Amino acid sequence: MTDAGGPANILWLQSGGCGGCTMSLLCAETQDLAGRLAGAGLRFLWHPALSEESGGEALALIEDCAEGRRPLDVLCVEGSLLRGPGGTGRFHLFSGTGVPTIDWVRRLAARARHVVAVGSCAAFGGITSGGINPTDACGLQYDGHQRGGLLGSGFRAGDGLPVVNVAGCPIHPEWVVLTLCLLASGQMAEGDLDNLGRPRFYADHLVHHGCPRNEYYEFKASAEKPSDLGCLMEHMGCKGTQAHADCNQRLWNGSGSCLRGGYSCINCTAPAFEDPGHPFHQTPKVAGIPIGLPSDMPKAWFVALAALSKSATPRRVRENATSDHPRVPPEQKGQK
Repeated sequence: MTDAGGPANILWLQSGGCGGCTMSLLCAETQDLAGRLAGAGLRFLWHPALSEESGGEALALIEDCAEGRRPLDVLCVEGSLLRGPGGTGRFHLFSGTGVPTIDWVRRLAARARHVVAVGSCAAFGGITSGGINPTDACGLQYDGHQRGGLLGSGFRAGDGLPVVNVAGCPIHPEWVVLTLCLLASGQMAEGDLDNLGRPRFYADHLVHHGCPRNEYYEFKASAEKPSDLGCLMEHMGCKGTQAHADCNQRLWNGSGSCLRGGYSCINCTAPAFEDPGHPFHQTPKVAGIPIGLPSDMPKAWFVALAALSKSATPRRVRENATSDHPRVPPEQKGQK
């Protein structure tokens, strides 16, 4: 809550991105997003897609925040920050002002009690920074894996926290809603963020947790093509055993996740996920062993476990793994 006990104001800016995190936010599991935020002591001061103010009205409001005439509790930035060309930021001028968006973000961040990067683009640079990065895109406090970004490695918001990186491409709507609620109620401290500034309530999990293909993983029964039911790690590029997120426990729209839709996890909550150095749908290997092993398992252990697991794979699991539907049902005890 604000010092005066009123609702905490959220100012949301969109920078170099696709707007997908806003689209995801609109799928939050509530019929009244504004009402849910209000119940938690939050309100949108302005959002480019959800607010009525536009043009001069919106600019006047944002200028008041930048000058400190209107309190700014939470600055949310969606999309990467475009510093080019040559550090001028003029690849992205804030509409109606002729001023680079990065200059507005710096001014507003200096006034905000909390600063939140919404999505991997705002957190680390994301898709917009991929390849040769002609726009010199970066995150608010990271440039890929390196601390710094637009605001600098030493930046602290008014509450003393660094930038809160709600990373994901796109974010799960509940990651944003819960982060805002925790900030508004004073229940998020620096210890609640991981070493990349991501909220630990989702980043302390792995996408692997709750994966519907875990039985196939346990027996190392692998898919060989996109339509197969088997584990996607060995051949199909899945990084769910390395990706920090709770996607298979906190489902999209109550029922979905990438893996439930048949897609490999590409570790979109991590820096530089957009440039893995190989096709997303292929697993790079050395001597037949995947390079990207589970994050907390020594290589020798994994190789030994895989060999043992494959030798014990039930016929049902082995045959169903390379099919697009279950062909062999589980045996029933006592039945022949």
